Amino acid sequence: MGKCEQCIVREFSSLKALNKDELLQIANCKTSYTIKKGEHLFEEGETVNGIYCIKDGVCKLSKLSANGKDQIVKLMKPGELLGQRSMISDEPANLSAVALEDMQVCFIPKAEILGFFDKNNQFSMNVMKSICGDLKDADDHTVSMAQKPVKSRLAETLLHLETNFGKNSDGSLHIQLSREELGGMIGTATESCIRLLSDFKKLGLIELDGKKIVLKDHKELQKLAE
Repeated sequence: MGKCEQCIVREFSSLKALNKDELLQIANCKTSYTIKKGEHLFEEGETVNGIYCIKDGVCKLSKLSANGKDQIVKLMKPGELLGQRSMISDEPANLSAVALEDMQVCFIPKAEILGFFDKNNQFSMNVMKSICGDLKDADDHTVSMAQKPVKSRLAETLLHLETNFGKNSDGSLHIQLSREELGGMIGTATESCIRLLSDFKKLGLIELDGKKIVLKDHKELQKLAE
């Protein structure tokens, strides 16, 4: 996996505040893993004891609801860190992390990371900002779930998937979620999600091909999302 100071993804996270010596320290203590599609990085309730830095690939953070359904809370992409909150609050993981495609990740032990809090103010600030950003997103999501109609939430989510996770060469969304996962993300039953997608197709907003979704009318989707 090579050296942390030469790794471009560190520029996208709190780690960008670390100096060369600190990055060298991380490089010497980190462990690099390949996580296969469908495998867990960690499970809800597990003690993580450090943070994961995503070098390549995407994972879903999800929570198991009382009825046994897997609810996706967030999708994470390269450059993002997993486990910051539970490391600081000293609690077990609140969510499970599962790879949606093959991933390359680096694990940095808690003791090393906490050491930087004492020595590097900018690093501490970055971590705080990152966690505050997550809180803001969670607030926005709560309001969206309570106030926006479900078709607006679907339009918003489809646009978010394209903007943040990109498209395949055939124009379809790179992240392929099952109808159940998509339904969970927008807070509706799988059947309603299937019906809505079919409505969007009839209106010419999207194209459907099996699990693949291609966004066709961005302007109209944007209008719906708002």
